[in-house]
Amino acid sequence: MDVINRLKNKVVVSVQAMPSEPLYLEKCMAAMMKSVVKGGAGGLRVAGVRDVRNAKTLFDVPVIGITKPNIIPLNYKEIVYITPTLEDVISLVEAGADVIAFDGTQRPRPNKNSLAEMIKYIHINKKVAMADISTVEEGIAAAKLGADILSTTLAGYTLESLNSPAGPDFPLLEELISSVDVPVCLEGRIWEPCEVDRAFSLGAHSVVIGSAITRPQLITKRFVQRGNK
Repeated sequence: MDVINRLKNKVVVSVQAMPSEPLYLEKCMAAMMKSVVKGGAGGLRVAGVRDVRNAKTLFDVPVIGITKPNIIPLNYKEIVYITPTLEDVISLVEAGADVIAFDGTQRPRPNKNSLAEMIKYIHINKKVAMADISTVEEGIAAAKLGADILSTTLAGYTLESLNSPAGPDFPLLEELISSVDVPVCLEGRIWEPCEVDRAFSLGAHSVVIGSAITRPQLITKRFVQRGNK
């Protein structure tokens, strides 16, 4: 697919904020998208219909769309909350997302939706299906179901991946690349340019960066708490 080719060797920036945060305002999210695209982002990963539509209207880069709750629950490691249902997939397709990203783990989903039917709907509408996974086994299973791209987004954020490293999960990236025939993206806990270089040298299709670029409160916290580790 052309979208997959356009993402190859690109840095994708996740431009997201929670409704309780100042940057969640529509004009703020649009300005952040404009800033990162101007800086060279080869794609955008955004949450919700509003931001997907704005991203598609304003920019000529691939847009990865997800949905997530307004408040991330405390038991987030136990549940599916990234684009959890077929209804969420439908909303992102209708909003125009080029890539629909969803929780690609084997955990139970709300509304008893299956990964297979979600991926089928995405393909029927000629969109790209991206499975966010946390383990090699999950990635292999998602690829067998038809996922077009895998992303390490959930590594370290599920009960099944508690042993994931504190930084980017390079071991998972390597294992996935050697285990599946679909592109694999590295996402999660990327803070340094050298980590991007390492990801591409290992064969990552693209690298998705969020907090290190678009979450000022977390960036500030790293500096403020520099001596408290």
